[in-house]
Amino acid sequence: MVNQIKSLKEKISQFAYLQGLSDVRFTNPKVDPEVFQNFKEFVKKGYHGQMEWLSNNINWRSNPKLMWNDVETIIVFAENYYKGKNPLAGLKMKDKANISIYARGEDYHNILKKKLKVVAGQLIKLTNNCEVKVFVDTAPIMEKYFAQKSGIGWQGKHTNILTKKLGNWIFLGFIFTNIKITNDKKENNHCGSCMKCMEICPTNAFIGPYKLDATKCISYLTIEHKGPVEKSLRSLIGNRIFGCDDCLAVCPWNKFSKNSSEIKYSNEKYELLDLNELAQLDDIKFRNLFRKSPIKRIGRNRFVRNILYAIGNSRNKKFINTLNKLSNDEDSTIADAAIWAICELKKYDS
Repeated sequence: MVNQIKSLKEKISQFAYLQGLSDVRFTNPKVDPEVFQNFKEFVKKGYHGQMEWLSNNINWRSNPKLMWNDVETIIVFAENYYKGKNPLAGLKMKDKANISIYARGEDYHNILKKKLKVVAGQLIKLTNNCEVKVFVDTAPIMEKYFAQKSGIGWQGKHTNILTKKLGNWIFLGFIFTNIKITNDKKENNHCGSCMKCMEICPTNAFIGPYKLDATKCISYLTIEHKGPVEKSLRSLIGNRIFGCDDCLAVCPWNKFSKNSSEIKYSNEKYELLDLNELAQLDDIKFRNLFRKSPIKRIGRNRFVRNILYAIGNSRNKKFINTLNKLSNDEDSTIADAAIWAICELKKYDS
């Protein structure tokens, strides 16, 4: 029986690699109580900001069996999205929009989930009777914890998962199944004394190693936060209009990063777009431009808000006419951002 289970594990792994997935590991659904307690403290202190889904059904995160009682094995997948470019290069071009490299192509949720469904179908076929559930950022589970427990990688001081094989440019996906499969060994932490990820953070969002106040994180502010961003943080955002790669980009383990084989994770049309053109997008044009992109989910208003903060940080007065128009926008957050940007640019009057 043990040999049969091992054979199944090997077959699933091989099939996953054939789908282009970068790594696959197996673990059980048990959660370390201390890890869950740390997560509860994170939420209790409000570090999750407006991300209510982190506090919803919070007890499910302590035990995946509360979500699906029959789960016996969690299969963890890593998907590499690195494309070989310097993600920080665009920060110097103040009149252009700098988008986090994970969002410079099609939405990974759709791409990765499609691959996992194919793997899940193969698992059902090989076992004849197993049940499966597929998740890509869609369930209240301790994703990073299970990634480390399974051996995919470890949670770095920047709180993201990084690996010896791929650095930290990876997406995570999960298949839950009701059959037991031999577990892989947990990955140890290999950050050592390095503090580069914490030191580069523009907003000092790290409370300490492995601890993040998401309400100060630029990725959170540009993607998850609704309404006006605190004024003291706006100038620190620079031209980052969707996400931030700073802490990821400086990780020394990225020397092992390899270019992703998935062409859909990169699209040249999202490289350094003009801020002035983006600021004038209406809802229809916004949806057409970002039709398959993860950027679409934040909507036109939040997106334009981000663009206006970037314009305010550009020191370039060529944007004034656009700002004047948007200062009367029907969305109060956009109007506020435009007025703020005008005030910022006026600081550089000759």
